Amino acid sequence: MKKRILGVLIGAFILFISITGCAVKSSNTSNAIDVQVATAQKQNIDAELNISGTLVPQKTVNVYSKLSGQVEKVNVEVGSEVKEKDLLAVIETNALNLQLEQLQASLNSAKASEELAKGQVAQAKINLDSMQRVYEETKNLYDKGIASKAQLNEIETKYEIAKKQYETALNGTLNQAKAAVSAAQANIKNIKFQISNAKITSPINGVVTNRNINPGELAAPTAPLFTIADVSTLKLKGTISQRYLPYIKINQTIDVVVDIYPNKVYKGVITSIGPMAIGTGMYFPIEISIKNIDNLKPGLSAYGRIKITSKDAVVIPASAVVKNDGKSYVYVIENNTAKKRYVETGLLNDKEVEIIEGLNENEKVAISNVNNLFDNAVVNVK
Repeated sequence: MKKRILGVLIGAFILFISITGCAVKSSNTSNAIDVQVATAQKQNIDAELNISGTLVPQKTVNVYSKLSGQVEKVNVEVGSEVKEKDLLAVIETNALNLQLEQLQASLNSAKASEELAKGQVAQAKINLDSMQRVYEETKNLYDKGIASKAQLNEIETKYEIAKKQYETALNGTLNQAKAAVSAAQANIKNIKFQISNAKITSPINGVVTNRNINPGELAAPTAPLFTIADVSTLKLKGTISQRYLPYIKINQTIDVVVDIYPNKVYKGVITSIGPMAIGTGMYFPIEISIKNIDNLKPGLSAYGRIKITSKDAVVIPASAVVKNDGKSYVYVIENNTAKKRYVETGLLNDKEVEIIEGLNENEKVAISNVNNLFDNAVVNVK
């Protein structure tokens, strides 16, 4: 009887263990998350790099007045198209014109004095030549014993006086008169130059983007009157991640699309890549120039497109990557368990993504239900 009871108990215990084990196994199976997986492979990956930014003028020039004075006339408005040397504004020159008249009168007077001095020099030269001949004749007579020493000394004295009068007229009076003429001419040239500065002209072809003066206001050399933008060529200014620097270079051709004209593609050229990163060191400034053949307006948003290829890269489906708080991670599947692993991504297209760091070739990653997974989650690979 005891053996029979013991046998019944042992059988019941075995049955309990079997049922419990099946229940646990059934529970684990029911809690597993169904996933599909893909294997990381080394291959080439093609992608399109987009550089977003704003179109700005190729060149912008502030126009200053070289002359201080009241503005008499303004010929342009904001938005006016101008060509190089077009008249933008005029500054009043009444005071300068009066000074010019006075200086012109001074010049005329100086020229008259110069002519008078020239006459004095000519007369002094005639007197000098006459006295020189008399002196030479007297000296000849003296040498022959016909003229006395006193006569020679008297004529020599008169000759020296004539010579000094000539030198004074030539080097003193005439030179002073010439200097007065030169000074008057220089002053007139300066006033004329100031008057010419009263006409404010455009230094380039372009469009007026700022106008800071009105008729009747005072212009000064310290404040710009106008801003002229050369819009014949526009620049797309944006930034590019440091990881893409190896794929671009100066003078490289690039397609540019303006956001409001999505069906039109413009040909651009990379004209500048910043030598220094912005902020954290992750992004570099870049400029792309395009010919403004359609009269595009500065300030429009646009983006450049570059087709690039990374060779022999570790590539997985893009659906495997989860992004959160600026970081990227995948779930590596090992023995029906999902292991969360942070990765650094590279090139990306609609289907695939390059893994630069964090994943090796031939490792398997989940590509479905990734948003429902967690570290060490049990999975059921489909």
